[in-house]
Amino acid sequence: MFRPHVMPPIVHPTKCCVQHHFQATVVPHIHPSHTTHVNHHLYQHQHYFPHTESVVNEVANQQFCCGGPTPMPWGY
Repeated sequence: MFRPHVMPPIVHPTKCCVQHHFQATVVPHIHPSHTTHVNHHLYQHQHYFPHTESVVNEVANQQFCCGGPTPMPWGY
């Protein structure tokens, strides 16, 4: 009977395989919004400038002594 001759095994470098496993995680994002209603009230200030006029009459008196024997008595 014929027996084959068995040689020592040749070991090749290990072939690496990677398996990816995914898991979904839900992260809620809340984006609130707000509306502000602004009511505007305008005050219209109306300014009036009434103007009046008056008249003042001023009177002045001057006394002159124009010479003479005796001065005039200014009392009257």
